Amino acid sequence: MSRYKFIFSGGGTGGHIFPALSIAHALKVRYPKSDILFVGAKGKMEMEKVPNAGFKITGLWISGIHRKQLFKNLLFPFKLITSLVRSIFIVLTFKPDIVIGTGGFASGPVLYVASLFGKPTLVQEQNSYPGITNKLLAKKANKICVAYDGLESFFPKDKIIITGNPVRQDLLDFDQNEDAHKVFKLNSDKKTLLVLGGSLGARRINQLIEAQLSYFQNNEIQVIWQCGKLYYEEYKHHQQAPGVQVFAFVKRMDLAYAAADIIVSRAGASSVSELCIVGKPVIFIPSPNVAEDHQTKNALAVSKKNAALLISEKDLDQNFERQFTELIKNTSLQHQLADNIKMLAKKSATDDIVSEIEKLINA
Repeated sequence: MSRYKFIFSGGGTGGHIFPALSIAHALKVRYPKSDILFVGAKGKMEMEKVPNAGFKITGLWISGIHRKQLFKNLLFPFKLITSLVRSIFIVLTFKPDIVIGTGGFASGPVLYVASLFGKPTLVQEQNSYPGITNKLLAKKANKICVAYDGLESFFPKDKIIITGNPVRQDLLDFDQNEDAHKVFKLNSDKKTLLVLGGSLGARRINQLIEAQLSYFQNNEIQVIWQCGKLYYEEYKHHQQAPGVQVFAFVKRMDLAYAAADIIVSRAGASSVSELCIVGKPVIFIPSPNVAEDHQTKNALAVSKKNAALLISEKDLDQNFERQFTELIKNTSLQHQLADNIKMLAKKSATDDIVSEIEKLINA
């Protein structure tokens, strides 16, 4: 049994962390004796999420460039130099066989240093519009695994492998579980809307759902509403309304997906990949407050293929109720969206990425 050493670096958001964890778990299954080290940014969510998943992590003093509050960039040169020196120490002492970056500013110094020392590097880009770190690393990386077509304008074409994004194992085993309605105390004879704004929550989506609760009740539509931990105290009182379930975070997402007839969601890369596998009618409401407006680009990549509906935040008041009504009453449209989004699913993404990693370490 081969014993390899893997470094994973990336973070800042769940969209960078959870794909890395999925790949790491798959490598650990394939190579049980392997050593895996994560490198993240001090103070960011990966410093908690990674140890909770059973892996070691060390932190760098690094942060991204602030586009609006420029004074916060004064320390950036010192942070970068410190992180590069720390990365040299990590690479020389851990001696990885390969370094895998999943995006976010923490991955920059580590992958750059690894490439200088001749270590193979692989970048995994989740979005249809790459982040600045991965664009900078593209020239140094040996392989770049992507989830969308058309990234040749950002990355060298000969390095790109279309694999899709890794998703959680429970979703790969997803099924139309008959117990889902019982778990959420729902009436299986009524339509159910699942609302997802991310683990922290999405204020504009929460405001929309609150304003539409009477509409949903009048049309006998049940709601599973993940409002996010930042907003749970504000919205939990709606739990008392008939047919409304409010959660800070839904632990059994597989059952929530199974119970849903229609899903309203943000358009982060991981969410989009999950929803392709789930194969339900989706209305994407992208966050406009992300770098390069990449959520809108993610959603457009799906909606242009008639695989989902897209409503921008600025158009919600004008368009949401009309489009939702059309969708809930049009079973033909529901089936069309569900069938088309399933065709975009890449269930073997994690295994395909692991195979690319194996090719590099055995080259």
